[in-house]
Amino acid sequence: MSEARIDKWMWAVRIFKTRTIAAEACKKGRVTINGAQAKAARMVKPGDIVAVKKPPITYSFKVLQTIEKRVGAKLVAEMMENVTTPDQYELLEMSRISGFVNRAKGTGRPTKKDRRSLEEFTTPEFMDDFDFDFDFDEEEE
Repeated sequence: MSEARIDKWMWAVRIFKTRTIAAEACKKGRVTINGAQAKAARMVKPGDIVAVKKPPITYSFKVLQTIEKRVGAKLVAEMMENVTTPDQYELLEMSRISGFVNRAKGTGRPTKKDRRSLEEFTTPEFMDDFDFDFDFDEEEE
């Protein structure tokens, strides 16, 4: 098999959990093949570079072999090569460090722990060092 549908291939190599989610990502414009946006029915062949946007980063994969049937996780390394740049992984790490700041819509109010972490994150450290007692004994003219 020299070509495969992009949605089937992404599902088969476990980039997405279901084929429906893979097709939705294509429909929303989150998948590109060699720099061009791809529809779910677009065919991929060995050597293509597939970029998948999963906020906050964009993963890049090189197609080594095309398949349309899901394979075991151990065999995925034979089907694709992860060519995501290190700076993308730095973005992921930065979002993990401050993950509570960008809460997903509809997840409700922050918990007490989230609120305390948020306050600790947003309050500058130097604010604790100042003594805010001011002398107002001077006469105003």
